[in-house]
Amino acid sequence: MQRTFSEQETVRRNKLEEIGKYCNPHPDRYERTHDLKDIKNLDDGITDVRIAGRIVFMRKMGKLSFVRLRDIEGDCQLELKIDVLGEESYNFFKTLIDVGDFIGAEGEVFTTQTGEKTLRVKELTFLGKALKPLPEKFHGLTDIETIYRNRYVDLIMNEESRKRFLLRSNFVREIRNFMDEKGYIEIETPVLCSQPSGALARPFITHHNAMDIDLYLRIAPETYLKRAVIGGFNKVYEIARNFRNEGMDPSHLQDFTAIEGYGAYLNYKDNIKLMQEMIQTIVEKLFGKLEITVEGKVVDISGDWPSISMRDLILKYVPIDIKEYDTKEKLLSKIKEEKLEIDSETPLEDLGYGNLVDQLYKKVARPNVIEPIFLTEHPISLSPLARANDEDKNLTDRFQLIINGAEIINAYSELVDPVEQEHRLLEQAALKDAGDDEAMMMDYDYIGAMEYGMPPISGWGMGIDRLVQILSSADNIRDCVLFPLMKPEDKR
Repeated sequence: MQRTFSEQETVRRNKLEEIGKYCNPHPDRYERTHDLKDIKNLDDGITDVRIAGRIVFMRKMGKLSFVRLRDIEGDCQLELKIDVLGEESYNFFKTLIDVGDFIGAEGEVFTTQTGEKTLRVKELTFLGKALKPLPEKFHGLTDIETIYRNRYVDLIMNEESRKRFLLRSNFVREIRNFMDEKGYIEIETPVLCSQPSGALARPFITHHNAMDIDLYLRIAPETYLKRAVIGGFNKVYEIARNFRNEGMDPSHLQDFTAIEGYGAYLNYKDNIKLMQEMIQTIVEKLFGKLEITVEGKVVDISGDWPSISMRDLILKYVPIDIKEYDTKEKLLSKIKEEKLEIDSETPLEDLGYGNLVDQLYKKVARPNVIEPIFLTEHPISLSPLARANDEDKNLTDRFQLIINGAEIINAYSELVDPVEQEHRLLEQAALKDAGDDEAMMMDYDYIGAMEYGMPPISGWGMGIDRLVQILSSADNIRDCVLFPLMKPEDKR
């Protein structure tokens, strides 16, 4: 099928053909001396400065024109004068170069009367033609669907997006710096797994043609990171892509990036201190202060964050005591008595007790949490990989960090008893057989690894996309993912 082009696209294609008569329209490189962001820090009079970038603005006049180049980290103004650049090059620029094109420029730095550092260009090099015009300068992309599908254009036009994704990159770098300084070793674990484990979630299923077996996309790297501890890694972490075949909303994605870390000879209280220190350290490095803006409110995250039990947090908002309503049947009856409408992909009647408590908490309590808290004392059936509390075996040594109604960190003292772990996973497998899609499968390979012996361990996981969403005040978690998964346009 023959493609059709708009009038502007046709003109640009004709210009590209004309450019080929003067130079190679697709050169293989351009030697730069500086990045665009560096020019503002250079002294006037420095010569032989070579920069390159995409044109995002042009003001073409008779014998004098101005151009603005941009990349993800900065921009720079160029001054083009016919008597400096030469008549042939200047006319080439005026007739064949468009907004959106890539050029290289060599020249001298000076400051304009308005105080802006500018490069006076003595040599111009064509580096690439934009065959499609950029959106109108003052509006850019405004439709959210188009923004997600065409993130590359959004980055060109939207300063807020550029800042957000630079923040994300810097955030990940600072996480690595922090973990490395604390003596943790970064490793990689499988994405394709024979058993989906490490969290309560519905998995994605795929097929391995060469082995002719069904596999699952990783829900979490947890059990493999623990295998590494069994093998002798005392402190280990991974920045991992995880996949959970669940619902989608402004704070949840099916494929997301998380970091998980595990430390031998530590308990969950050690990790409460570590996680608070990590986030406070990174926020201060990125923003220069221990404050974040949440729902338009400035929140001070300095000092120690409070801890509250899941039981007490639920009781704060509804008269349901999970210590009293301690079975699935009792709790479900009370939920119906209180006429609470709880949305769950799995029918409430098919959920196990722990998942039912979790759905109740997510409905009535979590949305009300704005400032950081550590949520503790989760039911043991909600935490099949966590260590039971020594004083109350129905609870686990676990915490979650909650900020702005979102779970940022999930952590606990790990269950290291293979006999108890086998018992709990058998219970999970029974729940799955009974219809709870989020329950875990039995994993005898992991049990076999545990039987070689494990030290005391505490581990944690943190959603990077979700924390960046909070730090950058984004409305939707997909605003913090460069290229979020979208339905094909012909399937919309």
